[in-house]
Amino acid sequence: MTDEPKTGAGGRMLTVAAWTVLVLGLWLWGREITDVPEGAARAGRPGAMTAVGLPDSYDPLPGAARPVRVEMPSLGIRAPVIPRGLDRQGAVDPPPYDQPGTVGWWVDGTRPGAGGPGLLVGHVDTRSKPAVFYGLSSVQPGDEVRVVRDDGTVAEFTVEAVEVHERKSFDPHKVYGPRVPGRAELRLVTCGGTYDKAAKAYTANVVVSAYLTGARNLGGGS
Repeated sequence: MTDEPKTGAGGRMLTVAAWTVLVLGLWLWGREITDVPEGAARAGRPGAMTAVGLPDSYDPLPGAARPVRVEMPSLGIRAPVIPRGLDRQGAVDPPPYDQPGTVGWWVDGTRPGAGGPGLLVGHVDTRSKPAVFYGLSSVQPGDEVRVVRDDGTVAEFTVEAVEVHERKSFDPHKVYGPRVPGRAELRLVTCGGTYDKAAKAYTANVVVSAYLTGARNLGGGS
C-alpha cells in the first residue's frame, strides 16, 4: 500500500493550492531565467560571494545535460530526479505521491549547471512519514548540493541562502530571478510554514538558493 498525501482535520496534504505558488511568475520569468546572453557567465563571477567564506562561482557548464540525481550530504539525501511540467491548474506538477523520495525538475526551465536558476521541487511529507525535502529548512549556507547529470558530469553547488516565503506575499521575481546575472544557480523548493486546515495547504514555501562552485566527471557513469 502506498502512502497518500495527508488529509482530514488531523492530517496535512500538499495540495494543488500549495504547489500553485511554485509556478506564479514563471511564465513572466521564463525567458529571463533560461536565456543567458553569451559572455554573461564570466561577467557575473565577481559578485558571486554573498557571505564571508563562501567560494567564488564556477562558469556555467556547456551542453544540454539533464539532471538524474540530487545529493545533499548534510541531509543524507540521494534522490532520483524526474522531469515535471505543469498541471491543469498551471502549477508545477510535483512528483507522484507514491514516490515521496523523488525530486521533480521543472523541465521547461534551466537545466541545473547551465546559466540561470534551475528549479527542483520535492514533497515535505506524506500521510505517514517525512518525504525527500522534509529537512530542507535546516540547510545552512555553505552546505553542498550535488546534481548528477545524464552526461556523467556532477554539478557541485554551494548553498548561499535559506528563506521562507509566505504564500500570501510570494514574490516570484525574488524567488525565481537570478541572484547574480549569468551564474549557474539552483532553487530547491518545498512546502513550509504552518498547515492551514481550511485551505488544505501549507502557508509558505521553503526556498534554498545555491550556485555552481565546481564540476567533475563521475568516470563510471551515473
